[in-house]
Amino acid sequence: MGRSVGFKIVIAMMAFAANSVLCRIALKGEHIDPVTFSDLRLMSGAVVLLPLLLRREGKKQGVWSLKSGFFLMAYALCFSLAYIHLDTGTGALLLFGVVQLAMVAHGLFHGERLSFSRATGLGLAVAGMAALLLPGAKAPPLGSAVLMALSGLAWAAYTLCGKRSPDAAQATAANFILAVPFALVLSPFISQGAHFDGIGIVLAILSGAGASAGAYVLWYSLLPRLESVAASTVQLSVPCLAMLGGVTFLGESLSLRMAFSTLAVLAGILLVIKAPGQKIRH
Repeated sequence: MGRSVGFKIVIAMMAFAANSVLCRIALKGEHIDPVTFSDLRLMSGAVVLLPLLLRREGKKQGVWSLKSGFFLMAYALCFSLAYIHLDTGTGALLLFGVVQLAMVAHGLFHGERLSFSRATGLGLAVAGMAALLLPGAKAPPLGSAVLMALSGLAWAAYTLCGKRSPDAAQATAANFILAVPFALVLSPFISQGAHFDGIGIVLAILSGAGASAGAYVLWYSLLPRLESVAASTVQLSVPCLAMLGGVTFLGESLSLRMAFSTLAVLAGILLVIKAPGQKIRH
């Protein structure tokens, strides 16, 4: 894998983690309700990315996808609704565990090979995640667990759709724009009372216009270069990075177990993306 690709992956994963920290502050602090947060997140992302669709040069056909817009909305909305009722570890494990399983299954079904090195790396990354997130986690409410699993399936589907995107920037802009009406139509039926303050609004906008919009353009540009197994495995770094962000920005404690688990996850990711036989274009 080229250095530029690896650097872009690191930036995308850090942005995903930053997005998790913003969501955690907003929802756990009750600065805003989850439905309003998701709506503002998608709308602000759409506004920021709209100029990418208005430019004349470089326009390509096929950037509009109702499926991708729906999957993006479903991921954001289900995640916010579930997150308010789940502790951080359980929620992250459910989300990225489902993403991992769905994308690995898709890759294997479409002929990607799981060599010994890649299987070892995958197992090491999953074990690191389990060691980091499972201890002390309470059994999640069934409804919230289902919502988080649906969010993981939606993100996996959204990611896989991106592998066929002809233009990463314009496709991401179109996806955000299409996701907004889906969200606004569903919001009145699932909202249990909107509430927000200035902090909640700012966090939602930062999440959508910054951590989401920019990172998703970058992620879509990387997907054609990664196999499904590798694309799913690198995302397992996000909960680890988010917890490290919590230590830095939220004053959470950093345990020895967290440090070793993070090293296990990152080592597993390295084994997967460095394994021979991957279909990566430089």
